[in-house]
Amino acid sequence: MLQIDGISRKFGDVTALDDVSLEIGQGEFFALLGPSGCGKTTLLRIIAGFERPDAGQLWLDGADLLPIPPNMRPISLMFQSYALFPHMSVAKNVAYGLERERLPKQEIRQRVGEVLETVGLSAHASRRPAQLSGGQRQRVALARSIVKRPRLLLLDEPLSALDKKVRAEMQLELKRLQNDVGITFVVVTHDQEEAMSLADRIAVFDNGAVRQVDEPVALYERPRTPFVADFVGANNLFHGTADGPDALKSADFGSLPGTPLTALGAEAKALLAVRPEKVELVDDDAAGGVKGSVLDVSFYGGVSHISVDVPGHVKPVLVAVQGASAVQPGAKVRVRWEAKDAVIMAADQ
Repeated sequence: MLQIDGISRKFGDVTALDDVSLEIGQGEFFALLGPSGCGKTTLLRIIAGFERPDAGQLWLDGADLLPIPPNMRPISLMFQSYALFPHMSVAKNVAYGLERERLPKQEIRQRVGEVLETVGLSAHASRRPAQLSGGQRQRVALARSIVKRPRLLLLDEPLSALDKKVRAEMQLELKRLQNDVGITFVVVTHDQEEAMSLADRIAVFDNGAVRQVDEPVALYERPRTPFVADFVGANNLFHGTADGPDALKSADFGSLPGTPLTALGAEAKALLAVRPEKVELVDDDAAGGVKGSVLDVSFYGGVSHISVDVPGHVKPVLVAVQGASAVQPGAKVRVRWEAKDAVIMAADQ
């Protein structure tokens, strides 16, 4: 549905986007994920028409978007601040765009009523934004965005203004709403958890470039670059060189088991990434693994995080286990994992 081909954008000496190409399908929930300043909001503004790229092309359903002004594009953008009119009621806020199009009053009333029903705000139609909670204001902004029935809805950090509990509720609400209305959603976020829970696919950005595009599970379990491995979720990273088809050779720890995602030349610089939940904690006298001592044990209600100091490793190795852990700080242990549970990638990507 949306095709982004070689989009680049510079602001002076700063490269915001560097030859970005993506394809987003009809009805997809697509996330642009990355740290602040990586270019994801710039791309969103280019799609919306508020910025022009220095190079590249942009198509929606095969039609060139770049010559079309923002107000003529079949696209809605929901701002991070929600940008609601404080002096208008909920219903008036939602109806504003339709009134600007001079649609018949009966059609406006019908469409506003339908969309307020969809987002669960029918009972609050006469209230003003100041009388609503943060989650309710977010729903008003969503209703105003979808009432015009755009082909594409762009959301810029849509949940960042909400507290943790309301954010979790609204993640479910956003996904339900997207399924109900059938509009393609593109969301910008720096929150990995938000992207993983919402999106069908995720594009990870770094310094204006796309490092990986994948479904959430594949992105988490099979990161293809050191940046993605380090940025998406917690990971234990070991540096070394390729050591055959299923291992990394480390100067400090010998041969560590893992699975290369692509063929690596002999002695090529490589990085091994293993998730905390894939790491097994065993007694010091057990076979295999890497020796260390427990630094800290933290209980997070259902999961315990154990930090293990491993001599020769820059950071403590993080181990995640179900339930409360009986291990105590200071205990001598070993950490180990299966080759299938660790990923080996080229270190210079």
